[in-house]
Amino acid sequence: MNNNYYAVIMAGGIGSRFWPMSTQEFPKQFHDMLGTGQTLLQKTFSRLNKIIPSNNIYILTNERYLDLTLKQLPAITKDQVVLEPAMRNTAPCILLSALKIKKENPNALMLVAPSDHWIEDEAAFANDVQACFDAAQRKDILLTLGIEPTFPNTGYGYIESEKCSASAIKPVSQFREKPNYETAKQFLAEGNFLWNAGIFIWSAKSITASFEKYLSAMNALFADGMANLNTANEKQFIENNYPQAENISIDYGILEKADNVFVKKATFDWNDLGTWGALYDKLEKDENSNAIVNANTLLDKATGNMIFSDRKKLVVLNGIEDYIVVDKEDVLLLFPKKKEQDIKELLKEVSKKFDKKYL
Repeated sequence: MNNNYYAVIMAGGIGSRFWPMSTQEFPKQFHDMLGTGQTLLQKTFSRLNKIIPSNNIYILTNERYLDLTLKQLPAITKDQVVLEPAMRNTAPCILLSALKIKKENPNALMLVAPSDHWIEDEAAFANDVQACFDAAQRKDILLTLGIEPTFPNTGYGYIESEKCSASAIKPVSQFREKPNYETAKQFLAEGNFLWNAGIFIWSAKSITASFEKYLSAMNALFADGMANLNTANEKQFIENNYPQAENISIDYGILEKADNVFVKKATFDWNDLGTWGALYDKLEKDENSNAIVNANTLLDKATGNMIFSDRKKLVVLNGIEDYIVVDKEDVLLLFPKKKEQDIKELLKEVSKKFDKKYL
């Protein structure tokens, strides 16, 4: 393995659309959502560890998830967990990790990836990442892996690449926000649009230089404390300064402004596992198109359901079609699959009526 290769896994989200399995105290990345025997975080770590030394993999997460992270990833140390004392979107946490890595190794190349993606062909993933590492080592560029759209999805952002480029790694023309259905159909017809998967590759030098140029106030906030990073004083420095950082994504803050952004079309299957429906799409189904995780079932005239239990409970369904059925401790969810996007809003009602008891 190349000791100049580093990875940053973003694992601080709550995953509210996966409620009731995903909660503020125990988010989806720490669950075995796929029924594989590994949590999503463990799967992501294992995938990256095939390319990157374990001591070069950092986990970005919230303070409350430190113990969970260390328990699930015994191969890392506490120093490899970068704790966010406040939720500030992706730009601040990526800058902080980049500065830490650059201080340790000025020649470092970084991969940034979410902790909750489904990537089945890990060999293809490794090949794509290697191609991007090679490009980032040669040139001062910021790279992202784009996913070839399979249908006009309105839930993802899109990356438009330059049509005239024949290279596998193409210049990015612009990032496009989540479109409506008609616009998404136009994107697919154009042929040079990819889904934005939020997987980035760059050198530590290139990304920190981009922060200096495009988010100079945030850069100054953290760079002024470089002496504290990777020392015993780091925790206090982060607690004092991190909450002052602007709440902004890496896409808005850097990638939409920079002129050295490139994209490589991924050669692997991908799913961001953002909803119960996304999980349903990827799981094996029974003869009646039911996807079942960790449950014993007795089903009659039950079709197209997503069934999930946290303790191998017997689930009996009769005449239920296209529902999300989730049993977890003191919460039972029966919800139409077609309304899955409403689960996030449902949590507001749950919070009003029951405070935070079930969240």
